[in-house]
Amino acid sequence: MIDITKFAELVQRDHGLAVIALALPDGTAHASVASAGVLCHPVTGVQVVGIVAGSGSRKLRHLRAWPRATVVLRAGWQWAAVEGPAELAGPDDPLAGVDAERLRLLLREIFTAAGGSHDDFDAYDRAMAAERRAAVLVTPAHAYNR
Repeated sequence: MIDITKFAELVQRDHGLAVIALALPDGTAHASVASAGVLCHPVTGVQVVGIVAGSGSRKLRHLRAWPRATVVLRAGWQWAAVEGPAELAGPDDPLAGVDAERLRLLLREIFTAAGGSHDDFDAYDRAMAAERRAAVLVTPAHAYNR
C-alpha cells in the first residue's frame, strides 16, 4: 500500500485544488485543474484520490480511453503527487458495486474530502445528477512529495 499521508495533508491547505495530468498516446499531456480529496474506494476500501468530473469533459473522455492519472497538490513550496490507475463511476461510466444511491453519496464524499461544504446537499445531489457528473478514483501506484 502506497502512503499518501503527505498528499492528504496538503488537501486542507489549498481547498484540495489540484492539477490532474493525463498522458496521451501521442506523447502529449492533458492537464486540468479540479478539487481533489482522499477517501476510501467505495468497493475495495483502499485509500484513493477522488475527483468529480463533468460528463462532457475532455478529462473523462481521455480517462475512458487511457485510465491513468497523476494528481498534484501544492501549497506554498510544498507539493505532493499521486499517480496510478483511474476508475470512473458515473451515470455514463458504471462501476460494479456502485449503484445510483452509492454514486450520489460518493460524489458528496469526494466533495467534502476536497474541503467542500454545502448548505443544501439535496440541491447539490440534484445538480450532480442533472450534470451527469462522475467520480474519478485514482488508486496510488506511486506517491512523491517535497
